[in-house]
Amino acid sequence: MKKVFVSIYMASAMLALVSCRSTEKVLPVSSMNGEWNITEINGSAVVADEDRGLPFIAFDTETGRISGNSGCNRMMGSFDVNAKPGSLDLKGIASTRMMCPDMTTEKNVLNALGQVKTYQKAGKNKMYLCNESKRPVMMLEKKKTDVRLSILDGEWSIREVNGESVPSDMEKQPFMAFDVKKKTIHGNAGCNVMDGGFETSAENAKSISFPGVATTMMACPDMELEGKILKAINEVKSFDVLADGKIGLYDEDAKMVLLLEK
Repeated sequence: MKKVFVSIYMASAMLALVSCRSTEKVLPVSSMNGEWNITEINGSAVVADEDRGLPFIAFDTETGRISGNSGCNRMMGSFDVNAKPGSLDLKGIASTRMMCPDMTTEKNVLNALGQVKTYQKAGKNKMYLCNESKRPVMMLEKKKTDVRLSILDGEWSIREVNGESVPSDMEKQPFMAFDVKKKTIHGNAGCNVMDGGFETSAENAKSISFPGVATTMMACPDMELEGKILKAINEVKSFDVLADGKIGLYDEDAKMVLLLEK
């Protein structure tokens, strides 16, 4: 039995070794678009975190930007959208600096991403990321879109701006109210009332931006926080629902610029 088991194991290992060599499984760059869960690293299954779920990577094939979560921190970077199909060179992979109780998964994810040179189909809605020796170092599985725009509907308090907490004792508490059906927002930036609309993208369920937000022109003793909020709103390119039900609004580099709470 041992010989049979070893033979099967070796056959499986050899299959993994050559899985990135077949030209029949090369995908066009456009097929990478969207979010992918990281399910395996160097052949070992990734265990989902109770609070954060599986680490994931998102490819934007229009801008060449990368975003995602490496297990603890949000990550960002870029790739060449004009590279030949099957070739993948991840550039400038960086992440936020939060510490978590166990950083093992994060280290494994970042180490594997640092070796990636190619990609290839691994089955339905699955993809290998491979090293320069054509060996798979990571398996990805297309992430099901479970975030709907309708979740934004209603009024949300602005709790943080670029990681800075908004004081809870302000006379006018900053907030944003979404009318998803009309695609409009109303709120208060801390002093002045703000109104405007928002735009989304059919290709990315989490895409959102706020062009042309207008405010009243009242002057208050301290306008610093209001200035930060309005600047952050202008930078927003996407949103996501956090584990605690709060909403994060992110800039084009996947940095959270606003934190909202119902």
